[in-house]
Amino acid sequence: MSVADCFDHDPGLVPVAEARRRLRERVRPVTGIERVPLAMARGRILAAPLVAGSDVPAFDNVAVDGWAFAWQPFMADGAFELPVAEGRSAAGAPHEGHVPAGHALRVLTGAVLPEGVDTVVLQEEARREEGKIRLPAIRRAGMNRRPRGEDMRAGEAVLPAGHRLRAQDAGAAALAGHAMLDVFERLRVAVMSTGNEVIEAGGELPRGGLFDANRPILLNALSNLPVMTTDLGKLDDDPARIEATLGRAAADHALILTSGGASQGDEDHLARAIERLGRLRFWRIAIKPGRPLAFGEIGDALVVGLPGNPVAASLCFACLVRPLLLALAGGAWIDPRGIPLPFAHALEKRAGRTELVRVRLVGHEGTTALERIARQGSGVLTSLTEADGVAELAHDLTAIEPGDRVPFLSFAELGLA
Repeated sequence: MSVADCFDHDPGLVPVAEARRRLRERVRPVTGIERVPLAMARGRILAAPLVAGSDVPAFDNVAVDGWAFAWQPFMADGAFELPVAEGRSAAGAPHEGHVPAGHALRVLTGAVLPEGVDTVVLQEEARREEGKIRLPAIRRAGMNRRPRGEDMRAGEAVLPAGHRLRAQDAGAAALAGHAMLDVFERLRVAVMSTGNEVIEAGGELPRGGLFDANRPILLNALSNLPVMTTDLGKLDDDPARIEATLGRAAADHALILTSGGASQGDEDHLARAIERLGRLRFWRIAIKPGRPLAFGEIGDALVVGLPGNPVAASLCFACLVRPLLLALAGGAWIDPRGIPLPFAHALEKRAGRTELVRVRLVGHEGTTALERIARQGSGVLTSLTEADGVAELAHDLTAIEPGDRVPFLSFAELGLA
Protein backbone atom coordinates (compact mmCIF):
# COMPACT_ATOMS: atom_id res chain seq x y z
CA MET A 1 0.00 0.00 0.00
CA SER A 2 1.09 3.57 -0.56
CA VAL A 3 2.51 5.91 2.03
CA ALA A 4 0.36 8.96 2.89
CA ASP A 5 0.93 12.27 1.11
CA CYS A 6 2.72 13.78 4.10
CA PHE A 7 5.43 11.17 3.61
CA ASP A 8 5.62 11.45 -0.20
CA HIS A 9 5.60 15.22 -0.55
CA ASP A 10 6.78 16.61 2.79
CA PRO A 11 10.41 15.66 3.33
CA GLY A 12 10.64 18.02 6.31
CA LEU A 13 9.71 17.40 9.90
CA VAL A 14 6.08 17.49 11.00
CA PRO A 15 5.54 20.17 13.69
CA VAL A 16 4.14 18.91 16.99
CA ALA A 17 0.88 20.84 16.58
CA GLU A 18 0.35 19.29 13.14
CA ALA A 19 1.26 15.82 14.44
CA ARG A 20 -1.37 16.19 17.16
CA ARG A 21 -3.95 17.29 14.60
CA ARG A 22 -3.24 14.26 12.42
CA LEU A 23 -3.42 11.95 15.41
CA ARG A 24 -6.79 13.40 16.44
CA GLU A 25 -8.12 12.80 12.94
CA ARG A 26 -7.54 9.06 13.33
CA VAL A 27 -9.39 8.67 16.63
CA ARG A 28 -12.17 6.09 16.51
CA PRO A 29 -13.22 5.65 20.15
CA VAL A 30 -14.08 2.33 21.70
CA THR A 31 -17.84 1.74 21.83
CA GLY A 32 -18.24 -1.29 24.10
CA ILE A 33 -19.71 -0.60 27.55
CA GLU A 34 -19.48 -2.49 30.83
CA ARG A 35 -20.65 -1.91 34.41
CA VAL A 36 -18.13 -1.67 37.23
CA PRO A 37 -18.49 -1.20 41.00
CA LEU A 38 -17.34 2.08 42.50
CA ALA A 39 -14.30 0.45 44.10
CA MET A 40 -13.00 -0.40 40.61
CA ALA A 41 -14.00 2.82 38.84
CA ARG A 42 -10.83 4.91 39.22
CA GLY A 43 -9.21 5.62 35.86
CA ARG A 44 -12.15 4.33 33.82
CA ILE A 45 -14.07 6.56 31.40
CA LEU A 46 -17.77 7.22 31.87
CA ALA A 47 -19.90 5.98 28.98
CA ALA A 48 -22.96 8.00 30.04
CA PRO A 49 -23.56 11.10 32.17
CA LEU A 50 -23.65 10.47 35.91
CA VAL A 51 -27.06 11.74 37.05
CA ALA A 52 -28.01 12.43 40.66
CA GLY A 53 -30.86 10.22 41.83
CA SER A 54 -31.91 12.64 44.56
CA ASP A 55 -31.02 15.98 46.09
CA VAL A 56 -27.72 15.99 48.00
CA PRO A 57 -28.08 16.68 50.82
CA ALA A 58 -31.62 15.31 50.85
CA PHE A 59 -32.62 17.71 53.65
CA ASP A 60 -31.58 21.04 55.12
CA ASN A 61 -28.79 20.17 57.50
CA VAL A 62 -26.51 21.61 60.13
CA ALA A 63 -23.00 22.73 59.15
CA VAL A 64 -21.51 23.03 62.69
CA ASP A 65 -22.06 21.90 66.26
CA GLY A 66 -24.12 24.58 67.97
CA TRP A 67 -27.60 25.94 68.63
CA ALA A 68 -30.45 26.26 66.13
CA PHE A 69 -33.33 28.75 66.28
CA ALA A 70 -35.65 30.82 64.10
CA TRP A 71 -34.02 34.16 63.31
CA GLN A 72 -35.92 37.38 63.99
CA PRO A 73 -34.89 40.96 63.14
CA PHE A 74 -34.32 42.02 66.76
CA MET A 75 -31.48 39.49 66.96
CA ALA A 76 -29.32 41.79 64.82
CA ASP A 77 -29.40 44.54 67.46
CA GLY A 78 -27.26 42.84 70.10
CA ALA A 79 -26.79 39.78 72.31
CA PHE A 80 -29.97 37.98 73.33
CA GLU A 81 -31.21 34.95 75.26
CA LEU A 82 -33.50 32.09 74.25
CA PRO A 83 -34.95 29.26 76.32
CA VAL A 84 -33.53 25.83 75.48
CA ALA A 85 -35.92 23.35 73.84
CA GLU A 86 -35.88 19.73 74.95
CA GLY A 87 -33.90 17.18 72.97
CA ARG A 88 -31.36 17.62 70.21
CA SER A 89 -30.76 16.84 66.54
CA ALA A 90 -27.70 14.74 65.62
CA ALA A 91 -26.45 13.10 62.43
CA GLY A 92 -28.51 9.94 61.96
CA ALA A 93 -30.75 10.83 64.91
CA PRO A 94 -32.98 13.74 63.87
CA HIS A 95 -35.11 15.72 66.27
CA GLU A 96 -38.74 14.69 66.02
CA GLY A 97 -41.34 17.41 65.91
CA HIS A 98 -41.35 21.18 65.72
CA VAL A 99 -39.02 23.44 67.73
CA PRO A 100 -41.21 25.89 69.67
CA ALA A 101 -41.08 29.48 68.50
CA GLY A 102 -38.54 31.57 70.36
CA HIS A 103 -36.54 28.53 71.54
CA ALA A 104 -33.07 27.19 70.71
CA LEU A 105 -32.27 23.51 70.15
CA ARG A 106 -28.93 21.76 70.55
CA VAL A 107 -27.74 20.52 67.11
CA LEU A 108 -24.68 18.64 65.84
CA THR A 109 -22.86 18.72 62.52
CA GLY A 110 -24.65 16.82 59.75
CA ALA A 111 -27.99 16.66 61.56
CA VAL A 112 -31.33 17.35 59.93
CA LEU A 113 -32.25 20.97 60.59
CA PRO A 114 -35.51 20.60 62.55
CA GLU A 115 -38.79 22.21 61.60
CA GLY A 116 -39.23 25.67 63.04
CA VAL A 117 -35.57 26.79 62.89
CA ASP A 118 -33.44 28.31 60.14
CA THR A 119 -30.20 29.52 61.73
CA VAL A 120 -27.35 27.91 63.67
CA VAL A 121 -24.80 29.59 65.95
CA LEU A 122 -21.46 27.91 66.57
CA GLN A 123 -21.35 26.40 70.06
CA GLU A 124 -18.19 28.35 70.93
CA GLU A 125 -20.12 31.60 70.46
CA ALA A 126 -22.94 30.61 72.83
CA ARG A 127 -23.15 30.46 76.63
CA ARG A 128 -25.68 28.29 78.46
CA GLU A 129 -27.21 29.64 81.65
CA GLU A 130 -29.94 27.82 83.67
CA GLY A 131 -32.22 26.59 80.92
CA LYS A 132 -31.37 29.43 78.59
CA ILE A 133 -28.74 30.04 75.96
CA ARG A 134 -27.09 33.44 75.51
CA LEU A 135 -26.18 34.23 71.91
CA PRO A 136 -24.31 37.08 70.21
CA ALA A 137 -25.95 39.44 67.72
CA ILE A 138 -26.91 37.60 64.52
CA ARG A 139 -27.28 39.85 61.48
CA ARG A 140 -29.03 37.47 59.11
CA ALA A 141 -30.96 34.23 58.87
CA GLY A 142 -29.52 31.02 57.43
CA MET A 143 -26.09 31.03 59.06
CA ASN A 144 -24.38 27.60 59.25
CA ARG A 145 -27.25 25.97 57.37
CA ARG A 146 -26.66 23.71 54.36
CA PRO A 147 -29.77 23.81 52.19
CA ARG A 148 -31.25 20.76 50.56
CA GLY A 149 -29.69 20.16 47.14
CA GLU A 150 -26.71 22.45 47.83
CA ASP A 151 -24.32 19.80 46.44
CA MET A 152 -26.47 18.05 43.81
CA ARG A 153 -29.99 18.39 42.44
CA ALA A 154 -32.05 15.34 41.55
CA GLY A 155 -31.88 14.67 37.82
CA GLU A 156 -28.89 16.88 37.11
CA ALA A 157 -25.71 15.57 35.46
CA VAL A 158 -22.94 15.49 38.05
CA LEU A 159 -20.26 14.22 35.63
CA PRO A 160 -20.36 14.15 31.81
CA ALA A 161 -19.90 11.16 29.53
CA GLY A 162 -16.25 10.85 28.54
CA HIS A 163 -15.03 11.91 31.98
CA ARG A 164 -12.07 9.95 33.32
CA LEU A 165 -12.97 8.93 36.84
CA ARG A 166 -10.89 9.92 39.85
CA ALA A 167 -11.13 8.80 43.47
CA GLN A 168 -13.30 11.80 44.39
CA ASP A 169 -15.65 11.01 41.50
CA ALA A 170 -16.40 7.61 43.04
CA GLY A 171 -17.49 9.44 46.18
CA ALA A 172 -19.69 11.77 44.15
CA ALA A 173 -21.26 8.76 42.43
CA ALA A 174 -22.04 7.20 45.80
CA LEU A 175 -23.67 10.40 47.05
CA ALA A 176 -25.68 10.50 43.82
CA GLY A 177 -27.02 7.04 44.67
CA HIS A 178 -25.00 4.85 42.30
CA ALA A 179 -23.26 1.62 43.31
CA MET A 180 -22.30 0.71 39.72
CA LEU A 181 -21.18 2.85 36.79
CA ASP A 182 -21.38 2.40 33.03
CA VAL A 183 -17.88 2.81 31.60
CA PHE A 184 -16.25 2.12 28.27
CA GLU A 185 -14.49 -1.20 27.89
CA ARG A 186 -10.74 -1.12 28.30
CA LEU A 187 -8.78 -0.32 25.15
CA ARG A 188 -6.61 -3.18 23.95
CA VAL A 189 -2.98 -2.04 23.61
CA ALA A 190 0.07 -4.09 22.56
CA VAL A 191 3.62 -3.11 23.54
CA MET A 192 6.94 -4.31 22.16
CA SER A 193 10.58 -3.28 21.93
CA THR A 194 12.86 -3.88 18.95
CA GLY A 195 16.62 -4.01 18.49
CA ASN A 196 19.40 -6.59 18.33
CA GLU A 197 21.18 -4.76 21.14
CA VAL A 198 18.19 -4.76 23.49
CA ILE A 199 18.35 -7.35 26.30
CA GLU A 200 15.72 -8.26 28.90
CA ALA A 201 16.72 -6.85 32.30
CA GLY A 202 17.99 -9.37 34.83
CA GLY A 203 20.13 -11.40 32.47
CA GLU A 204 23.78 -11.14 31.57
CA LEU A 205 24.58 -8.10 29.44
CA PRO A 206 26.74 -8.98 26.42
CA ARG A 207 29.24 -6.62 24.85
CA GLY A 208 27.33 -3.97 22.91
CA GLY A 209 24.06 -4.84 24.64
CA LEU A 210 21.61 -2.60 26.46
CA PHE A 211 18.94 -3.57 28.96
CA ASP A 212 15.41 -2.81 27.76
CA ALA A 213 14.17 0.26 29.67
CA ASN A 214 11.41 1.28 27.29
CA ARG A 215 9.01 -1.60 27.84
CA PRO A 216 9.04 -1.25 31.64
CA ILE A 217 8.44 2.50 31.27
CA LEU A 218 5.55 2.04 28.86
CA LEU A 219 3.95 -0.85 30.73
CA ASN A 220 4.03 1.11 33.99
CA ALA A 221 2.68 4.27 32.34
CA LEU A 222 -0.14 2.23 30.81
CA SER A 223 -1.01 0.61 34.15
CA ASN A 224 -2.73 3.84 35.26
CA LEU A 225 -4.84 4.10 32.12
CA PRO A 226 -8.11 2.41 31.03
CA VAL A 227 -6.38 -0.19 28.87
CA MET A 228 -5.84 -3.93 28.65
CA THR A 229 -2.17 -4.39 27.82
CA THR A 230 -0.46 -7.21 25.93
CA ASP A 231 3.31 -7.39 26.41
CA LEU A 232 4.74 -8.68 23.12
CA GLY A 233 8.25 -8.68 24.52
CA LYS A 234 11.36 -7.79 22.56
CA LEU A 235 12.04 -8.51 18.88
CA ASP A 236 15.37 -8.57 17.09
CA ASP A 237 15.86 -6.45 13.98
CA ASP A 238 14.30 -9.07 11.75
CA PRO A 239 12.01 -7.44 9.13
CA ALA A 240 9.93 -10.57 8.54
CA ARG A 241 9.37 -11.23 12.25
CA ILE A 242 8.55 -7.59 12.97
CA GLU A 243 6.06 -7.53 10.12
CA ALA A 244 4.44 -10.79 11.20
CA THR A 245 4.15 -9.65 14.82
CA LEU A 246 2.58 -6.34 13.82
CA GLY A 247 0.11 -8.12 11.57
CA ARG A 248 -1.01 -10.51 14.32
CA ALA A 249 -1.26 -7.75 16.92
CA ALA A 250 -3.31 -5.54 14.59
CA ALA A 251 -6.00 -8.22 14.39
CA ASP A 252 -7.12 -7.83 18.02
CA HIS A 253 -5.65 -4.58 19.37
CA ALA A 254 -6.75 -0.98 18.90
CA LEU A 255 -3.25 0.44 19.41
CA ILE A 256 0.25 -1.00 19.00
CA LEU A 257 3.18 0.73 20.69
CA THR A 258 6.72 -0.10 19.64
CA SER A 259 10.05 1.43 20.54
CA GLY A 260 13.14 1.48 18.38
CA GLY A 261 13.47 0.94 14.65
CA ALA A 262 11.57 4.08 13.63
CA SER A 263 14.53 5.92 12.07
CA GLN A 264 16.34 5.48 8.72
CA GLY A 265 19.14 3.09 9.64
CA ASP A 266 19.84 -0.26 8.01
CA GLU A 267 18.19 -2.04 10.94
CA ASP A 268 15.25 0.35 11.32
CA HIS A 269 12.40 -1.69 9.88
CA LEU A 270 9.28 -0.38 11.57
CA ALA A 271 8.21 2.36 9.14
CA ARG A 272 8.72 0.03 6.18
CA ALA A 273 6.70 -2.70 7.91
CA ILE A 274 3.80 -0.30 8.55
CA GLU A 275 3.98 0.81 4.92
CA ARG A 276 3.84 -2.75 3.63
CA LEU A 277 0.98 -3.80 5.92
CA GLY A 278 -1.10 -0.64 5.92
CA ARG A 279 -0.61 3.09 5.74
CA LEU A 280 2.16 5.28 7.13
CA ARG A 281 0.90 8.71 8.18
CA PHE A 282 4.19 10.30 9.26
CA TRP A 283 7.50 9.18 10.65
CA ARG A 284 9.49 12.27 11.66
CA ILE A 285 8.31 15.07 13.92
CA ALA A 286 9.94 18.35 14.92
CA ILE A 287 10.54 17.58 18.58
CA LYS A 288 13.61 17.19 20.75
CA PRO A 289 14.06 14.60 22.06
CA GLY A 290 12.16 12.26 19.79
CA ARG A 291 12.38 13.08 16.09
CA PRO A 292 12.00 9.53 14.72
CA LEU A 293 8.37 8.80 15.60
CA ALA A 294 6.30 6.72 13.18
CA PHE A 295 2.52 6.73 13.07
CA GLY A 296 0.28 4.69 10.83
CA GLU A 297 -2.51 2.15 10.54
CA ILE A 298 -2.68 -1.57 9.96
CA GLY A 299 -6.27 -2.55 9.37
CA ASP A 300 -8.32 -1.03 12.19
CA ALA A 301 -5.32 -0.76 14.53
CA LEU A 302 -3.24 2.37 15.01
CA VAL A 303 0.53 1.90 15.29
CA VAL A 304 2.95 4.30 16.99
CA GLY A 305 6.66 3.65 16.66
CA LEU A 306 8.42 5.48 19.48
CA PRO A 307 12.13 6.35 19.42
CA GLY A 308 14.56 3.84 20.83
CA ASN A 309 16.22 6.20 23.30
CA PRO A 310 14.34 5.92 26.61
CA VAL A 311 14.01 9.65 27.34
CA ALA A 312 12.65 10.31 23.86
CA ALA A 313 10.32 7.31 24.07
CA SER A 314 9.00 8.39 27.49
CA LEU A 315 8.34 12.01 26.56
CA CYS A 316 6.85 11.27 23.15
CA PHE A 317 4.52 8.78 24.80
CA ALA A 318 3.49 11.31 27.45
CA CYS A 319 3.01 14.29 25.15
CA LEU A 320 1.57 12.62 22.04
CA VAL A 321 0.50 9.03 22.61
CA ARG A 322 -1.20 9.37 26.00
CA PRO A 323 -3.74 11.96 24.75
CA LEU A 324 -4.38 9.73 21.72
CA LEU A 325 -4.88 6.69 23.92
CA LEU A 326 -7.34 8.42 26.26
CA ALA A 327 -9.36 9.68 23.29
CA LEU A 328 -9.43 6.18 21.79
CA ALA A 329 -10.63 4.90 25.17
CA GLY A 330 -13.68 7.18 25.03
CA GLY A 331 -12.38 10.29 26.77
CA ALA A 332 -11.76 13.81 25.55
CA TRP A 333 -8.53 14.69 23.76
CA ILE A 334 -6.60 16.77 26.29
CA ASP A 335 -3.08 17.92 25.50
CA PRO A 336 -0.75 18.29 28.50
CA ARG A 337 -1.39 21.62 30.21
CA GLY A 338 1.64 23.57 31.36
CA ILE A 339 1.92 26.00 34.25
CA PRO A 340 3.95 29.14 33.36
CA LEU A 341 7.00 29.34 35.61
CA PRO A 342 10.18 31.44 35.35
CA PHE A 343 13.32 29.84 33.96
CA ALA A 344 16.27 30.32 36.31
CA HIS A 345 18.89 30.99 33.63
CA ALA A 346 19.47 31.83 29.96
CA LEU A 347 19.07 29.17 27.29
CA GLU A 348 19.45 29.15 23.51
CA LYS A 349 17.27 27.00 21.26
CA ARG A 350 16.99 26.22 17.57
CA ALA A 351 13.83 27.50 15.90
CA GLY A 352 11.67 25.03 14.02
CA ARG A 353 11.15 22.38 16.67
CA THR A 354 9.52 21.92 20.05
CA GLU A 355 11.99 21.12 22.83
CA LEU A 356 11.21 19.32 26.07
CA VAL A 357 13.87 20.36 28.57
CA ARG A 358 14.14 18.28 31.72
CA VAL A 359 13.95 20.58 34.73
CA ARG A 360 13.67 20.55 38.48
CA LEU A 361 11.72 22.97 40.65
CA VAL A 362 13.93 25.28 42.72
CA GLY A 363 13.56 28.35 44.89
CA HIS A 364 14.86 31.38 42.99
CA GLU A 365 14.61 35.03 44.02
CA GLY A 366 11.65 34.41 46.28
CA THR A 367 9.62 32.28 43.88
CA THR A 368 9.51 28.80 42.35
CA ALA A 369 11.59 28.57 39.19
CA LEU A 370 12.77 25.95 36.69
CA GLU A 371 16.37 24.76 36.71
CA ARG A 372 17.67 22.82 33.74
CA ILE A 373 19.05 19.35 34.43
CA ALA A 374 22.67 19.41 33.28
CA ARG A 375 22.66 16.26 31.13
CA GLN A 376 19.96 16.48 28.44
CA GLY A 377 20.88 13.58 26.14
CA SER A 378 17.91 11.55 24.86
CA GLY A 379 19.59 8.39 26.14
CA VAL A 380 20.35 9.78 29.63
CA LEU A 381 17.47 8.27 31.58
CA THR A 382 18.67 9.77 34.86
CA SER A 383 17.77 13.17 33.40
CA LEU A 384 14.17 12.00 33.94
CA THR A 385 14.68 10.43 37.35
CA GLU A 386 16.38 13.59 38.63
CA ALA A 387 13.75 15.94 37.19
CA ASP A 388 10.34 17.13 38.37
CA GLY A 389 9.04 17.55 34.83
CA VAL A 390 9.85 19.29 31.57
CA ALA A 391 9.80 22.84 30.26
CA GLU A 392 8.04 22.92 26.89
CA LEU A 393 9.84 25.35 24.59
CA ALA A 394 7.67 26.43 21.67
CA HIS A 395 8.37 25.62 18.01
CA ASP A 396 9.51 29.14 17.01
CA LEU A 397 11.27 30.11 20.24
CA THR A 398 15.02 30.80 19.89
CA ALA A 399 16.16 31.96 23.32
CA ILE A 400 15.15 32.28 26.96
CA GLU A 401 16.41 34.92 29.35
CA PRO A 402 16.54 34.46 33.13
CA GLY A 403 13.06 35.08 34.51
CA ASP A 404 11.21 34.33 31.26
CA ARG A 405 8.11 32.24 31.90
CA VAL A 406 7.73 28.96 30.03
CA PRO A 407 5.16 26.16 30.37
CA PHE A 408 6.13 23.60 33.01
CA LEU A 409 4.70 20.11 32.55
CA SER A 410 4.95 18.08 35.74
CA PHE A 411 5.39 14.32 35.51
CA ALA A 412 1.97 14.01 37.16
CA GLU A 413 0.44 16.01 34.30
CA LEU A 414 2.30 13.82 31.81
CA GLY A 415 1.18 10.58 33.45
CA LEU A 416 4.74 9.62 34.38
CA ALA A 417 4.53 10.24 38.14
